[in-house]
Amino acid sequence: MKIIITNNKESGSTEGFKLFKKSIENGAKVIGLATGSTPVALYNEWTQSNLDNSNLISINLDEYTGLTPDNDQSYHYFMQKNLFDKKPFKKSYIPDGIKAINDPQGASDDYNEIIEENPIDIQLLGLGQNGHIAFNEPGTSFDSVTHEVKLTESTIQANSRFFRNIDDVPKSAICMGIANIMSAKEIVIMAFGENKADAVKKMVEGPVTEDVPASVLQNHSNVTLIIDDAAASKLSEESKN
Repeated sequence: MKIIITNNKESGSTEGFKLFKKSIENGAKVIGLATGSTPVALYNEWTQSNLDNSNLISINLDEYTGLTPDNDQSYHYFMQKNLFDKKPFKKSYIPDGIKAINDPQGASDDYNEIIEENPIDIQLLGLGQNGHIAFNEPGTSFDSVTHEVKLTESTIQANSRFFRNIDDVPKSAICMGIANIMSAKEIVIMAFGENKADAVKKMVEGPVTEDVPASVLQNHSNVTLIIDDAAASKLSEESKN
């Protein structure tokens, strides 16, 4: 695992965008994308660049069950707002949160087929404070493929700030599995802030265990971890160098 340590989130996002730009210039065609606060600055750089997405395919990690693409809390909406409206791709795939209401297994199977038909060249990830990647929480099997995830009560409570009332918060999501993520040829994972320092240390220096989903990345042959000084604060000097 290659580790890049920067002064702050902005410079880390610049380094992340450089990796995607280089990969695309070297022939990458299928790009795995993530949502959340971590990649926003990277997407800002992307939209301001001269990078041409018109021959690229994007595949996102996850989507809430029950949210229509035009719902401003859906990941469809997030991606349109932060990247696709300004830099559209040839084709963009996000799990079908509406089909998942009545047929979560069907929605998952459909997405696994999409990933199988479009092997991911480079995948972007964020890192959760408990070591989760996407909605793959501690305990998720390393062999998992796209599946329905029942959101934890803490996640529902955390998400409630984005909705009018807690009853509107989605209770599940369709999420790419850990095996899907590990199938990408290259992975870039970013984490910023002191609140990610424990997760970074466990991911890099701890045992490979399903208790820390991100630790599986130790087994991948081409991973770059981009962190700021705060997120790197608990790493050993050996890891930093």
